[in-house]
Amino acid sequence: MRLLKQLGVVVAVALVGGLGVAAATGSALLTLALGIATAVLAVFAYGWVVRRTERRVPVEVALTGAGAATRRGMLIGVGMFAVVLGGIALFGGYRVAGWGSPAGMVTLFGIMAGAAVTEELIFRGILFRIVEQRFGTWNALTLTGLLFGLSHLFNPNASVWSSVAIAIEAGGMLAAAYAATRTLWVPIGLHFGWNFAQAGLFGVAVSGNSEPAGLLEGVMSGPVAVSGGEFGPEASLFAVLAGAGLTIVFMWLARRRGGIVPAARRANAAGAVARLPR
Repeated sequence: MRLLKQLGVVVAVALVGGLGVAAATGSALLTLALGIATAVLAVFAYGWVVRRTERRVPVEVALTGAGAATRRGMLIGVGMFAVVLGGIALFGGYRVAGWGSPAGMVTLFGIMAGAAVTEELIFRGILFRIVEQRFGTWNALTLTGLLFGLSHLFNPNASVWSSVAIAIEAGGMLAAAYAATRTLWVPIGLHFGWNFAQAGLFGVAVSGNSEPAGLLEGVMSGPVAVSGGEFGPEASLFAVLAGAGLTIVFMWLARRRGGIVPAARRANAAGAVARLPR
């Protein structure tokens, strides 16, 4: 029941906040404010419902060190996408057609902030964490990664391949980032940095969605394997390889730090992972 209660609270905040952000997209500053407000409210709602249902302090969203952890994640996300897009550009799959819109970039900051925080709370903070306690880290990573990919199957221009790509490069990688750090701030920052770099900086589609114009006006072309096609760079083999590589690195760190929960360990798993180093 705690899973359903936690999902109900956070999903409700995400839906209401998403509707508000969508209604305000004509105003850059209002969209920015509503997106950040959604993110903040979702974190507090998550903390409240975890305290109520698990009778513990939600250390995974502790404010101490949150800024530094989020910045680290953002740097990884932006850097990862820059490398991916650089590889695509080398094969002729991306070019800059001109300048986009600073106001659009501000709008996208708000949209991506709300989306990154709520999705990480739902998929890593609730689903991955609770499944891991019962079935172990690797099973939780696989299951929630597939669910994350499946949740993108109904996006514009999506396909089975694009959902598989999302499951590997994002679902698995972001879960691994949480397993390695035991804080949600790193995957939140990574998720936001990756998404904002795509639309807000380089002006390309995010998960099939053509967002408002960002800082640059980017044009994708060429084979789907290179550019990702209409779905965007996330369906590119470059993105899949980059995400898989980071997943391996994060899981290596998790193993080194003693952060892998075995499938057989059922009792006291929540307390064990809460005490892991960050």
